Amino acid sequence: MTLAVETNANAGKRNRRLGLTLLGVAAGMVGLAFASVPLYQLFCQVTGFGGTTQVAEANPKGVIAREMKVRFDVNVDHALNWTVKPAASITDQIGRVDTVNYIATNNSDKPLTGQAIFNVVPEKAGVYFNKIECFCFTEQTLAPGETVEMPIVFFVDPDIDENHELKTIKEITLSYTFYASDNEGS
Repeated sequence: MTLAVETNANAGKRNRRLGLTLLGVAAGMVGLAFASVPLYQLFCQVTGFGGTTQVAEANPKGVIAREMKVRFDVNVDHALNWTVKPAASITDQIGRVDTVNYIATNNSDKPLTGQAIFNVVPEKAGVYFNKIECFCFTEQTLAPGETVEMPIVFFVDPDIDENHELKTIKEITLSYTFYASDNEGS
């Protein structure tokens, strides 16, 4: 009888240990799920992965003779009743700080709030595309019928010239997709 009691006691300890271990694994998985988005964003910002651009205060590296054409593209999600016109393409020396404007119009009869996400093509050029100012940093609210200019102040980092994979690149496309904000109408 004492042998059966000991076996049941050992089995109970093992079951509790296994239960706590599984609970810890489940809690760890939930924690990783919540941390994955900010960690992925950080990874993309550091590496330029997926065409993620960089944020800068100025261009400390100067201007080089090589020129780069920057094209601008736009898409607007059907849930956001805006018309957005992209900026005209610009060709300038790499390193020169340029300012362009997108033009957005709220086509509805109520205030609408939107947010833009962006990417750069070719993706490997994203790490060299630096924004000093951009409407994409914050949500934008437009009154009914309102039309606004949305500026982007940017430069292409001269270090792009040292990347052998990008030596032949003569054009970068900056693309924005506008979505209705979760705070729409607030």
